Amino acid sequence: MAEHGHHAHGGQMTPEQQKQMIEQELKIARNLGKIKYKIAVMSGKGGVGKSTVAANIAEAFQKHGYKTGILDADIHGPNIPKMLGVEKGIIGLDENNAMVPVEAESGLEVMSMAFLLDSKDTPIIWRGPQKSGTIKQLIADVSWGNLDVLIIDNPPGTGDEPLTVLQTIPNIDAVVMVTTPNAVSQDDVLKCVKMVEMLNVDHIGLVENMAYYECPNCGEKVKMFGENVGEDFAEEMDITFLGDLPLTPKVADSANLGKSMVSLNSNAEVGKEFMDIAKKIDDEFLNKED
Repeated sequence: MAEHGHHAHGGQMTPEQQKQMIEQELKIARNLGKIKYKIAVMSGKGGVGKSTVAANIAEAFQKHGYKTGILDADIHGPNIPKMLGVEKGIIGLDENNAMVPVEAESGLEVMSMAFLLDSKDTPIIWRGPQKSGTIKQLIADVSWGNLDVLIIDNPPGTGDEPLTVLQTIPNIDAVVMVTTPNAVSQDDVLKCVKMVEMLNVDHIGLVENMAYYECPNCGEKVKMFGENVGEDFAEEMDITFLGDLPLTPKVADSANLGKSMVSLNSNAEVGKEFMDIAKKIDDEFLNKED
């Protein structure tokens, strides 16, 4: 009886389990091997607009001329398909039985746990090992083809799920942290930065979201969550400040329409700021020597 639960309690894997693990690692190498640049978007906590930033950065890279995909690895809140207007999309299978991402109107390739659920109302009620296993499988079983950039919308925090993503995807080129001008959010993102540094990711950038609210009537910028300290905070942590973004109803409205701000109007203020952030990630972090 004791032997039956041996692996579950941290013992050695059976030959079959070892074989499955090797096969999964080979799949990951094959399916991610043709992607030039991989960028994870993270936050120390939920509610800071991480997925909104991830979706708009992905669309910005696509608009800058990079063939781009986005992996929605936030299994508890897989909102990327809704934000990009592809929530009714159906994934296909290639000749190796790998899943083929859904294509958004802009040509952006999208993969999400949301496509695998029976209903958008279905909750994910799993324990840690099951969640980590599912994330690994999601990463292993998607055929991205030849992409220039893959944006990964990581689960928030420093728990099993975000750690699994970072450890499973080989050679991540950069991590973008999303925070707000709020001491609690910054405390949490500091822990995230420390975790990423422990995994030897050198390129870390910071986006300060909801930095101000611009009055639609008079144009006054109101700092609702306190003074903007993103640039100073990034300097303290010795990471790159990528820019700040306003709190605006336009962003929420665009998500409800199934569009990113970038795809609606990349020349408008908010859309342009996302385009500038993507350009700065490109200039600061992506090695063009190869």
